[in-house]
Order: sequence, then C-alpha cells, then structure tokens
Amino acid sequence: MAAYVRSVVCLVSRERPAFLTGGSGVIVASKRYVRGLRRKPVKVLFPDVETDTAVKTRPQSRTPEQHVKRGRKEEAKVPSAAEHLAESGSVKARSNEQPAMKHAHLSFAKDQVDGLRFERAFPGDKRLGRLVSIARSRTFREHQGKILVEGRRLICDALDAGANPQMVFFSTADRLRELPLDKLRRATLVKVKFEDIKLWSDLVAPQGVIAIFSRPDPSRLKFANTSHTVPLSLICDNVRDPGNLGTMLRCAAAAGCHNVLLTKGCVDAWEPKVLRAAMGAHFRLPIYPSLSWEDIENHLPKPVTVHVADSSCGPDRSRETEDLQVNVSHKPSKAGDYGWVSTRHSRNNMHHEEYDSDSDSYSDCEDERLSLPRVDTKLYHESWAQSPTALVIGGETHGLSLEAVQLAEETAGHRLFIPVVPDVDSLNSAMAASILLFEGRKQLLKLIQTSGRKWKSKAQGQFS
Repeated sequence: MAAYVRSVVCLVSRERPAFLTGGSGVIVASKRYVRGLRRKPVKVLFPDVETDTAVKTRPQSRTPEQHVKRGRKEEAKVPSAAEHLAESGSVKARSNEQPAMKHAHLSFAKDQVDGLRFERAFPGDKRLGRLVSIARSRTFREHQGKILVEGRRLICDALDAGANPQMVFFSTADRLRELPLDKLRRATLVKVKFEDIKLWSDLVAPQGVIAIFSRPDPSRLKFANTSHTVPLSLICDNVRDPGNLGTMLRCAAAAGCHNVLLTKGCVDAWEPKVLRAAMGAHFRLPIYPSLSWEDIENHLPKPVTVHVADSSCGPDRSRETEDLQVNVSHKPSKAGDYGWVSTRHSRNNMHHEEYDSDSDSYSDCEDERLSLPRVDTKLYHESWAQSPTALVIGGETHGLSLEAVQLAEETAGHRLFIPVVPDVDSLNSAMAASILLFEGRKQLLKLIQTSGRKWKSKAQGQFS
C-alpha cells in the first residue's frame, strides 16, 4: 500500500496543470497519463490483396516530455505570414513554370514546317497590316526598296527569278508547303489567321499567302526562256492606268520582247494591281521604270529603229482626220493631230516655227508654233520591223510625248496605225500594243529565218 501511495504522489508532482480563470474561482484541469504510460500502439496488419477501404492507424500517445519537445519543434518550424505567402507564391510559380516550359518546348517543336521555323502572330499583332499598307505606297517602295507580292503563283515566279524574300505571311502550313521552301530560309515566316489576310488582301478570294520582297534589280534577276526573245523593245510613255500597264507587260513577255522601258510619267510597275494584271511578266523580262528620254536612248541598241503607235491616221478615218493628214505636210500641226500625242509639250529639245501675225490669240499661237517632227505613216501589217526595233505606246489620257515622236524621226521610224471600222474612236492602248508587238515578232522571226542565225546573234549582241 505504501508503495502504491508513493507512485501516485510521484505522478502528481510531475503533472503541470493548466489554470483556467472562469468566473470567481480557479479550476484546475489535470491530465491523466497513467493509462498512456502503459498503452502501446496497435499494430495493423494489411492483407496481401489491397482493398479500397483505407485503414487508419491510431496515433501513438506520448509522454509529457515528448509533448513539450514536440511543441518547441513546431514553434521553430512555423514560418511568419510573409514567409508563408512568399513560399506559397514560389511554389505556385514553380508549378506554373513547369507546364509553361513544357508548352514552350512543344510549341517550338510544332512551329516548324519541314525544318523551317516560323512565328505565330499574337492577338492584336499589327505587323501584317503595317507592312501591307506601307508596301502599297509608291514612296515607300522607292525609298525603302520593298514590294508586295500576293498569291502562290506570283511568289513562286519571284523566287524562281532570284528575288530576295524578306517576310512571308501564311494562314496554314499547307499553303507554305506550296512554295519552294529551300528558297525561304533567309525570310521571316509568320503564321497569321486567314481572317487577317482576308482583311488586308486586295483579292476577292485570297489564297492565304502574302510575301514582302526586296525591290528587284532587273539586271540581277534570272529570266527563263531568254532563247526565245527577239530584238524588240517596248517603251511605255505616260501609261497611267495599272490595268493597261500590266496587260502591256504581259503581252511583251508573251511576244518575247527583249526589255520594257517605262518613262517617268508611267504608273509604278510594282504596284499590286500592275503585278496582278501582268501575271508574272515582271519576272520574265527586264523592266526599267522611271526613265528619262536620255536614259531610254542609253538602254536601246545602236542602231535601232523607233516606231510610235498612232490611232488618228489611215485611209479608213473620217474626212476631218484625212484633211489633217493631208495638211500635216504643208503646215505646222498641233500635238492633238497625232492621236495619242500629248498637247502638253516639253521645253527640252523643241523646234519652233514663227507664225503670221494674224493669229487669233497669243495662247493659240504659242500652241501652234510647235512644229511636230515629220514621221511617215504605215499600216501595222506592212514591213516595219527589219532591224532591232523599239515600239512606243502612249497612254490613253495624255498620249505620246513629243520626245517619242522626235526619237522616231531621228531613227527613221514610222507612225503605225491599225485600221478600224468607221465611227469607232480607237482601240485600247493595251490591245493596240499586243497587236503591234506580235506583228513585230512575226516580221523579226521571218527575217531571222531568211537571213539565218548570224543576224539574230548580231542583233542580240547589240541589245546586250
């Protein structure tokens, strides 16, 4: 009995009661650890076959000393609120970083087409609209040296000719695969939505691919089918309609012209409308734009015969036109008498002739003082292409310049006309150019066949 009492007193002395103040008295709460000292955790034996029911182990009861030590350890481990937020933020960042890295790796692997990397236009990306609007500006094309080419066929023609691509926008990978990928390794490829291409395209049915090229130098391009060319040049004088100019370029390429020369009054040859109307003619023969008449003479061989297209002469015209043609050799005529000849004359290299004092007014006298060069007329199907030849086509609005007629006079050229039925004003300038170019090709080929290849090689040497 004495031993039992001593054990109880020892346990009571070891207890550390917690005092709770409530109301007017003090309550002493003690814990009993007698059973806890003698209790052992129950061992749980799991069966060989796992079941869906989870078996929970009963927590092991601890001594008071173990409780005190555990409390101190937990106090040391509890971080502050700021540390907890920082740690949770870093955990979230790490958790988000791993999927992002995986997604970036997957997108890098996917953003390739046959080994060529491309970029994806992010939402609100304005590169396509900015480049397209800038490339449509003639000032930008001339100063920055960039052109816009749209459609698979035109882009392929440009790449085959050796043009330098800078940026290609495409809607799908299949559209990109339609192009020669080996020639796009130095270009920046950007995948955009088809809706964006449709928004900035000039076509009714866009093909889903637009390319920005460096402005090509005609002397550095590689043209195919040069063996089929004839010593025939086309000079476009004041052609300001994009459709007409594009059609003329297409006809010149089809007729095998050696080159095309454009005066400063013409529309830009690299305008998108001209490119579409020409159907790839820009990359089949050299085109020299914005030339003065001195530069045009430097691009022509010597000797060369320059002919001009004229619509106001011929036996089938009206009586008024015939009278003008009869009087042209007897008195000075105005520029309008030459059909597609501009009445706005240049002050360079002009010939003047004094008039009588009975002129109606000073302005009329000043216009009629201009004496046009004397150039004989000839039907288009008559023999006129018997040597290296150049054909001048004027625009329908302003017509031929006086420099063109003077150049025809200096080279012993002719005014070529195409007879039409009465009461018809004239043919479209592009249509007249096609008729005259193919007639000139026919005459030159016939001359080559009769004279042999020796004359052809000599003529090509003069044009080169």
